[in-house]
Amino acid sequence: MHPPRFTNFSGAHHFRIDNQNNTFIAGNQYQVLNVGEDLIRLLDPILDASHTRNRRRSPPDSECFPGTRRRVIEKIFKWADAIDSGRAPGAGDGEVSSDDSMGSACSSEPEHSEWEVSSDSSSMVIYTHTSHIYWLHGFAGCGKSAVSLEVAKIHAGSGRLLASYFFFRGSGDRSTMNRFAATLASQLVTVIPATASFIEAAIRARPGLLTGDAPLATQLYLLILSPFQAVVDAGILQETLTKGPFLIVIDGLDECEDKPGAEELIDCILEFFEENPAIPLRIFIASRVEQHIRERLEVDGVRLGNLDRHSPRKDIKKFLQASFQGAVKRDRVIRAYVRAHGEWPTKLDMVKLIKHIGRSFVLASTIFRFIVQPATEDPTTPMERLPLALKMNGLDALYRQTLARSQHLPHFRAIVSTIALLRYPLPIVAIADLLGIEVFKVVRVLLNLQAIIHVPGTDDEGDVTLCHTSLRDFLTTENRSGSFFVPPSFHLFLSYYCTSSALEKSNTLANTYCQVYFDRHWKAFTQSTGACNFINEVQVEDFTPRHPPLVHRLPYPAFLCSMLFYSILFVEPPHSSPVDLLHLLTECTKRLVLAVESPDRRNIKRWLETDLPFGLPDRFERTVRFTDDAHEILHHALRRTSAAICAKFPDMLERQIASTGTEVNHISNKSQFTFSGLDIFSILQWITARAQFKWEEAKITPRPPLELKFDLSLHFRLSFDGIRYDNP
Repeated sequence: MHPPRFTNFSGAHHFRIDNQNNTFIAGNQYQVLNVGEDLIRLLDPILDASHTRNRRRSPPDSECFPGTRRRVIEKIFKWADAIDSGRAPGAGDGEVSSDDSMGSACSSEPEHSEWEVSSDSSSMVIYTHTSHIYWLHGFAGCGKSAVSLEVAKIHAGSGRLLASYFFFRGSGDRSTMNRFAATLASQLVTVIPATASFIEAAIRARPGLLTGDAPLATQLYLLILSPFQAVVDAGILQETLTKGPFLIVIDGLDECEDKPGAEELIDCILEFFEENPAIPLRIFIASRVEQHIRERLEVDGVRLGNLDRHSPRKDIKKFLQASFQGAVKRDRVIRAYVRAHGEWPTKLDMVKLIKHIGRSFVLASTIFRFIVQPATEDPTTPMERLPLALKMNGLDALYRQTLARSQHLPHFRAIVSTIALLRYPLPIVAIADLLGIEVFKVVRVLLNLQAIIHVPGTDDEGDVTLCHTSLRDFLTTENRSGSFFVPPSFHLFLSYYCTSSALEKSNTLANTYCQVYFDRHWKAFTQSTGACNFINEVQVEDFTPRHPPLVHRLPYPAFLCSMLFYSILFVEPPHSSPVDLLHLLTECTKRLVLAVESPDRRNIKRWLETDLPFGLPDRFERTVRFTDDAHEILHHALRRTSAAICAKFPDMLERQIASTGTEVNHISNKSQFTFSGLDIFSILQWITARAQFKWEEAKITPRPPLELKFDLSLHFRLSFDGIRYDNP
């Protein structure tokens, strides 16, 4: 795909584009008189994705300790800042280089990048053989995000940071590509306001750029790469470019949960730089080595940096010495110990600690917090915890030791599992509301875990976040976490908690989350267990011992009825055979009976009447092999259901439009894909009545199976053998 070309304004000093005024002085200095804030609002960027975010609330909370990582950062800046060797392209070929301390490079760039810079009053052209992309890789916890932050901060100070984006798994849209391009574009407009008119023109021409209807590559070209190129071609960045190219920093690409999107991003920028080798733009990417990233970035034209090969021992020593010195000044217990016993930690302790930590900065910072931050119910002192830390075998042992501090407390497992699996972080109050427990119980569990989990200073502001993504990896990997393992099946309970909250229609943060994600947690659960094997996981009798249903919330059978019906609509092949779908249909009907016969009138009434917004694919078609045996099960269950509703809520059946064996006039009167409990009841009634009619019409004994079709194109509809009910 070729980027669109914009008209150049070579030599322009004073001009007006649409509603944006710009004044340019001497061909390179400009002052923005009016940059529309409406564009930023239209782009709707993710505000906590850049290097300027509040890192404590929006991890990773990683920063280079003053004076550390100098050699690594110097190598990156040598690549990013190379500007002029006085030789034109083709004047000679350099030797293939590599960062010896950081691993070999697949790049064919010379050791000394070759540039030719020519400029006049209106334009600047930069020729370079330097790789446009730098990939810094390394194991979890080695300090990649800290290096990314430092690189972004320094370039921002020089005015050459075009944009930055820090992925973090489990943080909503920030962990996907959904708003990636729009977020970078909003930063681009802030740094180079002259790009605004080009971005606005692109959005007017392609509204789908901001709705997800345009491919990611198209978004990147039209919202970022082409606007930047147009402004460069206009010659208005000359003075800034004398300092070096602009830079985009992308950290934690392995944290992006959209792997195809990450692949498309890499493919797009590689193609763009191949077609535009002279553009003064660099992209710095930091991530762990994962196959879908590695196979695309280990190519010519990409500079590779292996952080694992850089020994951080001196930097870790500097960090620990300064951190323990600060702890001595702050902690009265430590000060009293030092007055009585002398230096702490001792030189021997420090040698052992540094050797034990090895090359992991996250282990160093986590061990330090474990030693100096007391748990609320931990009677040990920092001096006693230090030798315990030395016995721990890496991060996993440290995580186990820290989690054990709260393991005995009520709701520990539910709280930790919720934090690990939420699609984005929530405050303490919202977690308590979601789980249906009191706030102080959440606080009590979390205060013991501050060495590994960021706990905000207030209950209702600030999100509870993991100090490092490796904690989520630990919790969700059974052979590492053992008794602390958070199984994928916990998505079942999150879906139940969310559905219960979503039905209440409140304005709380928890309810906002639940309205969006109740069905996504269910889908994550079913995908982890197999499309129909999950039936064994959701038996009513298995739920109570592990995670008691919420008090005064939705009865569990009602939740299962809704979700089993939803599963019929989204289950994909090869697990969506007609027999499997029939099993889901009969199990859904059984749960419907249990729900309406529940003594909890208040919540069942709300469930029957309240629409839940389910996420469905744009189109689908499912076929159920409807048998006579299934008909008998549904018919018997629906008679009980009808009797229970009539006895408890007679007005509901009066409002319901009855279906007959020949036609159905009503299933749901919504244009969106929302279903209430009563809608499901109506659909099941129509299925049984219509099947009965078809069999009577055919006059065949024994009754042959019928094909029941669920399909969605412009609207949802059900049909038996061409006779269908349409739901407009």
